Amino acid sequence: MSDIKVEGFKASEILAALAQVFESYSEEEKKAQIKKTNGIFEMRIKNAEGKEAVWTIDLKSTGSIYKGAPKQKANVTLIMSDDTFQQLAEGKIDGQKAFMTGKLKTKGNMMFATKLDGILKAAKTKAKL
Repeated sequence: MSDIKVEGFKASEILAALAQVFESYSEEEKKAQIKKTNGIFEMRIKNAEGKEAVWTIDLKSTGSIYKGAPKQKANVTLIMSDDTFQQLAEGKIDGQKAFMTGKLKTKGNMMFATKLDGILKAAKTKAKL
């Protein structure tokens, strides 16, 4: 899904790869992921130039990723830099450490935010990021 990609954002490459993994899931796998996660992540990512892009990971109803604000209320909004997101996706830093060092800010259900780590790990294994 190339409409996920945003010029100048490393995160968009990672999210596009993640979207492809979601699309490759069978209906059963998708339903299992939705049942396990049951929520919506709003990702607000700033790149080096200070531009912000927004993506939504919907694991409540559609099991998809799209560019833009969530169509229904997000369980949590994650605010971070492009570099921080890349480090999270690559497993170089965990969400808790990023949060504690101020690299990751959350609005909403902070405990729900911890589920993102598992989603990134599962997708990384499938996508081989």
